Amino acid sequence: MNKAVFLDRDGVINRERGRYTTNADEFIINDGIGEAVKLLKDNDFLVIVITNQGGIAKSLYTAEDVLEMHIKFCMYLAEFDTKIDDFYFCPHHHDYGKCLCRKPGSLLFEKAIKIYDIDTENSFMIGDSERDIIAASKCGIKGIQIEPNENILEICKQIIGGFYG
Repeated sequence: MNKAVFLDRDGVINRERGRYTTNADEFIINDGIGEAVKLLKDNDFLVIVITNQGGIAKSLYTAEDVLEMHIKFCMYLAEFDTKIDDFYFCPHHHDYGKCLCRKPGSLLFEKAIKIYDIDTENSFMIGDSERDIIAASKCGIKGIQIEPNENILEICKQIIGGFYG
């Protein structure tokens, strides 16, 4: 089985702006994220992004816009000789109907766990909202809640060192 660190996107990977990030120009990468992902990957963790992108349902941006932002992030990570293993995003919004994939729902976690044979007892979720932690805990994944836009490098060092074990 594989161990993984799941990352929320807005507020963890990129700058939480207080409103939707709608395009790659607005996608400002947070300090320390390149080093943090590399550290996790170098220590045999899968790194998977799970993010709510309800702005798609609200027609504020498209799935293609989300893909462009993720490509920008992947190009940034290449500078650190590292990568994300996968991206999962929910395009729905609770104002426009119900779904099982929007956090605090756990469907996206469940998919990743099955596809990547993830050992949930030795995996973590880093998120900046309670819904991130709730969704992860539904699957037996330890949640670590940070302040929006906090540098996660030290947290990742603590994960590697067994502090959160």
